[in-house]
Amino acid sequence: MAAKVDSAACDACGTCVSVCPTRAIRCAPEVPVVDEGTCIACGRCVKVCPIAAIRMEETNRIS
Repeated sequence: MAAKVDSAACDACGTCVSVCPTRAIRCAPEVPVVDEGTCIACGRCVKVCPIAAIRMEETNRIS
């Protein structure tokens, strides 16, 4: 699993970037982007997003 940002809903406040313990979320030009290989699916970003624009999603990553 990894975090997925809904780019249509995201207002690019940056809160998710600041709480990510692995720095898997970076600011792209308009919205945050998640590095699925670095994301540990802790859910901190989902909990702090003020507009619920982030969710956990299954990935094709091999553990």
